[in-house]
Parts: sequence; C-alpha cells; structure tokens
Amino acid sequence: MSTIKSVRALWHSLRADTFFLILLAALMVLSIADPSRIAHFPSLVDWPTIAALTGLLILTKGLEVSGAMHWLGRRLIGLMATERAAALWLVMAAALLSTVLTNDVALFVVVPLSLGVCRITHMPATRLIVFEALAVNAGSALTPIGNPQNIFLWQLSHVSFGEFVLHMLPLVALLMAVLLVVTAFAFSSRPMHIADDQNHPPVRLDQPLLWVSLALYLPFLVAIDLHHAGWAVLAVLLIFIAFRARVLAILDWGLLLVFILMFIDLRLLAGLGFVQDTMQALGLAQALNLYLTSVAASQIVSNVPAAIALAEYSDNWRVIAYGVNVGGFGLMVGSLANLIALRMSGDRRAWLVFHAYSIPFLGLGAALGYAILF
Repeated sequence: MSTIKSVRALWHSLRADTFFLILLAALMVLSIADPSRIAHFPSLVDWPTIAALTGLLILTKGLEVSGAMHWLGRRLIGLMATERAAALWLVMAAALLSTVLTNDVALFVVVPLSLGVCRITHMPATRLIVFEALAVNAGSALTPIGNPQNIFLWQLSHVSFGEFVLHMLPLVALLMAVLLVVTAFAFSSRPMHIADDQNHPPVRLDQPLLWVSLALYLPFLVAIDLHHAGWAVLAVLLIFIAFRARVLAILDWGLLLVFILMFIDLRLLAGLGFVQDTMQALGLAQALNLYLTSVAASQIVSNVPAAIALAEYSDNWRVIAYGVNVGGFGLMVGSLANLIALRMSGDRRAWLVFHAYSIPFLGLGAALGYAILF
C-alpha cells in the first residue's frame, strides 16, 4: 500500500512540475522530428551520473530522516546572533565545501541543514537555498575538482592543481565578495530565536540511521571516484531496503527522472545539424567569441556539456573555464547544481526567486570574466 501511495505522490508531483513537463514536451517534439533516435535514448543518458545522484539522494535523505539536520540546526541557532549571520555562515560553508566536494555534493550537505534551521526559525528557506546555489556555483569554480566541467578541463589542460586555482582565483574572489555583500542585505539583522511552532516539535534523533548514512558517505564517494558508481548505488539501495526502506519510499525519484530527460534532450539538441553548423560559424578561434559562446551555450545545454562540446573546437581551456563557470548562473539549466538546489527546496515557485537573483549574477559574472580575461 505504501508503494502505491509513493507512486501516486510521484505522479502528482510530476504533473505539477513545470520544468519536467517542458523537458517531456521537448522530448516528444525531438522524437517526432527524428524517430530513428528513439532506440538510442538510453545511450544518451550518463548513467554513472544518475547512479551517483541516486546514492547521494538516499544518503542525504537518510541524514534528514534521522533528525540530525534538525538537531544540528538547533545547535547552529545557539551560535548565531542574527539571521544575517546564519545566512552568511551557511552561504560561505556551501562555497567552501564545493571547492573540495564538488558543487552538487556540497548542496546535499548544506541544504538539508538549512531547511532544518529555517523550519525552526522561520527564516526564508527558498531565498537561503537560492543563495547557496549561487555560492556553490561560484566556489566550485576555484579548484579543478570543484565541479565536473573543471575536472574535464583540468585533465585536458595538463596544468598543475595550483596553476588552475591561480587562474580561477580572481574571478571566484570577486564573485564571492559580491555574493556575500548581497547576502548581508538580503537577510534580516533580527536576533535568531527558536519559533514556538507546534507543527514542528523537536525531532527524535534516530542514531542507527544517522551512523549508517554517515558511514556509507565516504566509501560511496570513493567508489564513484574509482568509476564504480553502479555497484556503489546497488549496495546502498540493498542496505537501505534491509535497514530503513521508508527512506526510499519518500525519496525524490522525480529529480532522477528530470535528470534523465535533461541528458536525452540536451544531447539530442547538440546532435542536430543546424546546431553543429552554428558552432562552426561562431569563429571560436577568437578568444572573445569563445568566451561569449561558453557563457551562452551553458544557458542552453548546461555548463558541463558546453565545456565538452567547445573543447572540440578550441584548446583554450582558460577561456572556456571562465565562460562555462560563469554560465552556471543565469537560467537554472546553466548548472545541474541549480536544479538540485531548487528541487531540494520543496518550493514549486523557487525558480522565480532563483532567476530574480541568478540572471543579474550572470550579467555581473560575465562582465567580471571579460574584464579579467581581456
């Protein structure tokens, strides 16, 4: 019976998900335009990424259901004097974690904690998560291991870790400085306090679930790094089926469907003849054209596919790195981390708040990148 309820909940959630419906409509149009590609749809999906995302969703949900984030949120409130201080701390934590854990993993750690804090204090949760999404996009740009596009470009460039960081440092420093200033203005200076809310009483800490979730995190990340994501997610699934199946019942399976549709739609678009002809006509040998194209392409196909595609036409990794990392701002499709953050917020109108901040940030980032490079 619980399985039927979960399927019904997923169905109702997807019916109300505008982005999912747009992706589904695009897939139908592309399928009608070229039916011969339908048989190849599974090969267009990056299944190791889906496996990694599935495992992280399970482990993060395990931490959330255990009550650990609620407990930690209450301890954080005791250390923070104002809502502004809490927001600045969480935004900076998201940025710093993204430099070493990648942008999406940083969100899986910080967003559940932030939701716990906001439930207790009635801080604006959606706005806070939007700023954390901006923070991980900015922070992850600093290091070669901060996000997938940097990992790809680092391997392509054959430069040292330190040289890559020094190249990205000016852009990241300026973006983070602006983001922290805007964060300070966006959140109130009123004192932090625990709200008297009968709908959210103190949560009992499920210690066995907490420790199992924590114990699996590092081995799972190591397995992903060793390219064993499929076996790793299978192990996590089996453990949770035997140990806490209810965690799987409330997982956001819709997010995984959205990612699968994104991979298929974006790669179908990239394979269209007019798209490839357009790329050839853009004059990517010129650094400025390459930079602007990197930013713009990220808004259409996301920054990871944009980096991979543009590397076929130019070996100027420095310009591509600036362009695709700046391109993570703007539209939510610019970075997969944006989609993860908005889905985890639980607010169906979060994309409106996100774009209100992210689109101006795209303009600012593009201008800063241009000034530094050229």
